[in-house]
Amino acid sequence: MTQNIFYLLAALSIAGALGVILARNPVYAVLSLVATMFAISGIFLLLHAYFVAAIQILVYAGAVLVLFLFVVMLLDMAPETMFRMKINTLKIGGALFSLFLLWEILTAAGFFTIPSANDNSSQGTTAAVGKLLFTRYALPFELASILLLVGIIGAIVLAKKKL
Repeated sequence: MTQNIFYLLAALSIAGALGVILARNPVYAVLSLVATMFAISGIFLLLHAYFVAAIQILVYAGAVLVLFLFVVMLLDMAPETMFRMKINTLKIGGALFSLFLLWEILTAAGFFTIPSANDNSSQGTTAAVGKLLFTRYALPFELASILLLVGIIGAIVLAKKKL
């Protein structure tokens, strides 16, 4: 039964991700991304990572994607501008995908090691996430907060009307 639910949630997340990529209207793309985030949260629930599932919904679907939706609705771009932005996004996305693929190849070849957890009983709990967040991953956490701040400032600058 759990396996069937997993396959359903996986199919929903893949369908939502395809909706993000293939949607012509940016509002529909953001709404597809919300559906993807809810499906991923369901997968976290199946893994008994309740805290991560709640954070997935609260932070990503509740805050970040709502911000994306407001930015998309405030910009109200012309179709030519959207096409130009899509081409540039595809170029940047292709470069990032190539870097990710290179990283995966080097990791598979053994150039990098991925740390593994020894104790699986506490993974996904609030205490384990908090301990890792404020010890090992403090710098990436702070960098992510700076990135979100830059995104918010960028959204304000783009939405500001010229006098």
